[in-house]
Formats: sequence, structure tokens, C-alpha cells
Amino acid sequence: MLTGKQKRYLRGQAHHLDPIFQIGKGGINDNLIEQLNDVLEKRELIKVSVLQNNLDDKDELAETIARRVYGELVQVIGSTIILYKPSKNHKKIELPR
Repeated sequence: MLTGKQKRYLRGQAHHLDPIFQIGKGGINDNLIEQLNDVLEKRELIKVSVLQNNLDDKDELAETIARRVYGELVQVIGSTIILYKPSKNHKKIELPR
């Protein structure tokens, strides 16, 4: 579980990132989760964009994704979800205490 200080730090780190995944009307599937896990292992921090044609609640969608990738939900802002998962082999981000 991330502290408020850690979430603020990660939001700052994610500010310059572009979303690398888009979730459309198809929603979440096993292939998407597998790809998210692969990218999170390499990058640790990513943005995911929710397209307008996805009618799901963005907060519920974000919680579901975070739970399925065993990561942390940093923030949902507008239609953008920020996810963090510490890497096992490619550790880059040092969180403040």
C-alpha cells in the first residue's frame, strides 16, 4: 500500500509519460492484463488511457486493473489511469519513505 507521499512522488514521475495502452469498448481481457504485466515489469510506472467508447466506470476499471496486475493504483485523472508495480528485475524507481 502506497502512502500519500509516495503517491505524490509517483504522480510527479508520471507527469511526463504518455499513455501506452488504451482501453476501448472491449474492456479488460486476459491479453491486456498479460501485456500490462510485461510492461510494468520493465517500466514500473505507466499510464493507461480509457477511450470514450468504454462505458465502464473509470474508477472501478482502474481498481480492477490494479488488482489483476497485482500493482498499485496511483491516480485516476479524467480518462487516464496511472499504475505502479515494483519490478523484480529492473528496479528503477526508489520511493520516498
